[in-house]
Amino acid sequence: MPHGLLLINLGTPDEPTTSAVRRYLREFLGDPRVLDINAVGRKLLLELVILPTRPAKSAHAYRSIWDAKRGSPLLYHSQDLAAAVALRLGAHWRVELAMRYGKPSIPSGLEALIKAGVDRIVVLPLFPQYASSSTGTAVARVMELAQQAWTVPALDFVPAFFDDEGFLDAFATIGTASLGAARPDHVLFSFHGLPVRQITKTDTTGAHCFKTETCCDTLTNPNCYRAQCFHTARSLAQRLELSADRYTVCFQSRLGRTPWIQPYTDVVLDELAKKGIKRLAVMCPAFVADCLETVEEIGMRARDQFKAAGGEELVLVPSLNATPAWVDAVAGIAERHAARKRLAVVSSA
Repeated sequence: MPHGLLLINLGTPDEPTTSAVRRYLREFLGDPRVLDINAVGRKLLLELVILPTRPAKSAHAYRSIWDAKRGSPLLYHSQDLAAAVALRLGAHWRVELAMRYGKPSIPSGLEALIKAGVDRIVVLPLFPQYASSSTGTAVARVMELAQQAWTVPALDFVPAFFDDEGFLDAFATIGTASLGAARPDHVLFSFHGLPVRQITKTDTTGAHCFKTETCCDTLTNPNCYRAQCFHTARSLAQRLELSADRYTVCFQSRLGRTPWIQPYTDVVLDELAKKGIKRLAVMCPAFVADCLETVEEIGMRARDQFKAAGGEELVLVPSLNATPAWVDAVAGIAERHAARKRLAVVSSA
């Protein structure tokens, strides 16, 4: 029997229109793991504050990156990855792509794998660093759907892969080529931000997160998204031979007035320009596929901001997309995970 691999990314609107974006945002921001406030407050915030205005603005941003033939970059890069991984793994695997929000859906991906008669399903959320609002909600949704089946499928969940050698090497390969061509004065590692409260929820001791300025220098709280981001950045900097004074870690895409993890990317951009940095390269290692947050937020808006502040050029380093090294890394993760499970079954027999 073949193995199943379910690759899960976050999702994208069906089209770059206000109505399609509104549907997407209602599903996305209606998730209690994303907007983790009480249900009444979440409903009021969505219906009275976010959905009346944000969809039109986001639709305009999506239109700036939408491909006329293939649509959303996040979708077609993810589709290319799934197809390439399927070829790499061969006939003993069945690979399906799913989005946590939007299409193709997680229910359709699970149904296709179950109908294919796979013996077990390796679930790989495509989020390198763990957050409850990304990996957590994808895993929870799969488990919710699986338990509704009469015959519950055997599921293996791949944890956050922020320190996976294949993932890091694949990003370093892209970074080496891009930095060699751009010759930047400085490099930003810009990760997606999170509200501070979502980080502190992972600190079961209550004694570590945000207690010191250096709390993320180690993985004392192994579930801390911010610490995992810093670990990824340090690992990439080592591979790219960047000294500590030649790179900065920061966090983008904050929403609302509550405190989010710092330093903020938009603030750092102005600070670097004021310090005399003229050529800046930005890598976004929280995203394995180029999307709105990389192409538009960094490649367009951040570039304009940096130049307006006195910088000369900002270069966005492409994401992993479906590059050969990343295809090999994903296939390797799936194969190793399946092999470990097989070994565990044999050992317990």
